[in-house]
Amino acid sequence: MRTGIFKFPAKAKTRLYLVACAGAATATGVSFHAFNPNSPSLSYDSFLRSSIFPEKILTVSHGVIRSSRAIYTIACTVVDYKYSLYGLPIDSYEYLQKLSEVHSRSAKRIQNLCEANKGFYVKAGQFVVSLRQVPKEYSSTLSSLQDQTAPCDFKAIKKVLISNLGQDLSEIFLSLDEQPIAAASIAQVHRGTLKDQQEVAIKVQYPGLENQMKLDTSIMSFLSKCIEWFFPEYRFEWLVSEFVETISLELDFIQEAKNSERTAKNFKSNDMVWVPYIFWELTTRQVLTMEFCRGCKVDDVEFLKEMGINPIKVARALVEVYAEMIFIHGFVHGDPHPGNILVSPEGRYGFSLVLLDHGIYKQLDEGFRLDYCELWKALILLDSKKIQQLGECFGVGKYARYFPLIFTGRTIDSKSPLGRGMSSDEKRNLKQELRSLQMEDISSFMESLPPEFLIILRTDGLLRSILRKLGASQRVRLLAYAKCALYGLSLRSNPQSDFPVKAALSRLKTNISYLHLRLVLEVLDLLSWMKKIRRLLYTLTERMSVIFAATSSSILKGA
Repeated sequence: MRTGIFKFPAKAKTRLYLVACAGAATATGVSFHAFNPNSPSLSYDSFLRSSIFPEKILTVSHGVIRSSRAIYTIACTVVDYKYSLYGLPIDSYEYLQKLSEVHSRSAKRIQNLCEANKGFYVKAGQFVVSLRQVPKEYSSTLSSLQDQTAPCDFKAIKKVLISNLGQDLSEIFLSLDEQPIAAASIAQVHRGTLKDQQEVAIKVQYPGLENQMKLDTSIMSFLSKCIEWFFPEYRFEWLVSEFVETISLELDFIQEAKNSERTAKNFKSNDMVWVPYIFWELTTRQVLTMEFCRGCKVDDVEFLKEMGINPIKVARALVEVYAEMIFIHGFVHGDPHPGNILVSPEGRYGFSLVLLDHGIYKQLDEGFRLDYCELWKALILLDSKKIQQLGECFGVGKYARYFPLIFTGRTIDSKSPLGRGMSSDEKRNLKQELRSLQMEDISSFMESLPPEFLIILRTDGLLRSILRKLGASQRVRLLAYAKCALYGLSLRSNPQSDFPVKAALSRLKTNISYLHLRLVLEVLDLLSWMKKIRRLLYTLTERMSVIFAATSSSILKGA
């Protein structure tokens, strides 16, 4: 796919390019684009080449177009919901059917909006997809945004490189690939070779993003308040606030580099994890230069099998790494989508995981980390009293009864074994219970959660999606979480012990606790299996009795 590799001559002169990846429209096109979200974006480069207007006017006019497009889309969506559902009983089948139809139409409108406005709107769409709490119509439609980011023209990228690195690129690189190896909503990555033959990956931020972010996020906040005004039960301010915080972190590549080094330090004893080395002398807020690493996307099952790598082993290693981040380190990578995790065929165990894109991280409060460890211990053992108690600590009150459903796929009073799903009766009862919930309940629940919970829900949702593609059962994830939760609790009594004997005893105690937990789970599984066998034997006995009675009756009649 790399079509344009250029090599620098020894005395190449720097040439400044004024073409930037910004957008604008002709005067006659403004009203058309402002009120037609399905229209394709006009060519940025062709307008900029005309050099008619100053850059500030271009930025403002582009902002007006993007904002108008967003306001129009949301207005159409609000009207659609308001009038399509008007007069329909909430608990009726017709309402649910119509609601699904409106969800689908609205998701398509928002998809078109994100594709037209690009940038932070694409990022916002991806952010929504990663949350498991959104309707399936939205998640399935907006999932296409994950792979639809068009790269920025290299001339604009080169300008960012020169302005940030402060010198002629020929003084730094032997070669630099003009075609990006990856392009996302806020940056793209190019492959290059340094003067010492070191292969590097250079992540370059698109120009003008900080000003664009202020306008785009302000409009998103305004629109969320408008929706709340029309539909008081639909409150999305928490979602906008979390998105703004997340995207602000991503725009600072120096912080991303620090996160990367901290993660490398956390996993320095883990041969399964590799974090690319950072070249600090070539890293700024807008440019991040790191070691180039080879590998395939973590969910590329076909390639893994070709390389003789077991996808289930990859799944187990992946979930153990992220469980360690959450329960033990308390420093969580918040964007584990497949493009940010590579599988390298090199490593002691036949492969290793390469962790990329360290822009979104969350430092968990120590009290929250310990409570979350306690929650998972209670979830595994289905200790309903403890779950409700921890629900009060997290501020969600009565909604804590849904923690088992969210994280383990079973109800708080379920009798099903861990990771085996719910019985037919449990599904039927749950369906009836969920019908009584309103959007007000969902909004209240999400608003009540601590900020740390939101990034954990996002991370957990992305991990589940990867594990499904790798063919791993939910039980792999649940047991990895249980083990790390127990170890995370052991750190409370032995925080960073410097005494080898004390540390060894702590690990032994944790391993015994985990084995005890596994034993309890296996016994519960055995009892459940025996119960099914007994029920099957009882059913067979009843049928045999009926057959025997019928046969005896026939024999007697014949006699």
